[in-house]
Amino acid sequence: MTAVQTRPETSERAPRAAKRRSRIRVTPGSALVYFAAFVLAVLWLVPLLWALSTSFKPETEASLGQPIHWIPQEWSLEGYRTLFERGDHVTWMVNSTVVSTIVTVLTLALCVLAAYGFSRLDFPGKKVVYGVVLAGIMVPSQALIIPLFDVVSALHMVDTYWGLALPQVVAPVMIFILKRFFDAIPRDYEEAARIDGAGHLRVLWSVILPLSGPILAAVGIFTFIGAWNNFLWPLLVANDPSIMTLPVGLGVVAGGYGLLYAQNMASAILGALPLLIVFLIFQKQIVKGVAGVGLK
Repeated sequence: MTAVQTRPETSERAPRAAKRRSRIRVTPGSALVYFAAFVLAVLWLVPLLWALSTSFKPETEASLGQPIHWIPQEWSLEGYRTLFERGDHVTWMVNSTVVSTIVTVLTLALCVLAAYGFSRLDFPGKKVVYGVVLAGIMVPSQALIIPLFDVVSALHMVDTYWGLALPQVVAPVMIFILKRFFDAIPRDYEEAARIDGAGHLRVLWSVILPLSGPILAAVGIFTFIGAWNNFLWPLLVANDPSIMTLPVGLGVVAGGYGLLYAQNMASAILGALPLLIVFLIFQKQIVKGVAGVGLK
């Protein structure tokens, strides 16, 4: 009786085990991909580990005249302590967070509306306007520094959060990415909502945006990282130390006291640490968003 009951179970488990073995099997192509990914990961980690190791060395050991050691011979917080003594890093980090958040929220709001308009609406001159937007991708941001500064200065927004954030909001490439994603969403969902009497804003809020979670997360994170790392524009607009962002403040501190390797590496770690944390938290959304755009 027992044998009769167990035979079907073993017969069912056999195909499952065979399927698992076939999934685990590594082909030469997959092995090559894994090896290439491992090499790229090592190339990415080596500079980061070297910067982290150097930041914990005393300045005498970190100088070029000393023998190179991956592990500090003497652990020291001199580089970090010097940075916090010579600058207001808490204020700079708060400023960077506020400015990056403003840029991210406004960029998402404007780019989503623009992308929906180019994807779902028909209006005169649509192709021409969209062509102008795409042409903006080819214009380097450095070429717009002088006219942007003249506008910000005329509006008396120098040394303000809005002066730091608003010129960074324009992102033609994000409009292009979002439009391509919106184009791939089936119109059946939209038509069903219109039968119920939904307008464009309602369709966008209730239909398009819920289906665009991964790409919105990816665009938002990339925008936040770009705003956080921006150095040139905040350097020109923020003359008051109390309004400086973290990259500018760290650059001022590091540049004002000569070439100190441990201190420079400590400033690099402090500047990259928040972004690394954000990436580790939202890495799944970034991968889904980028993969979704590539597939569609």
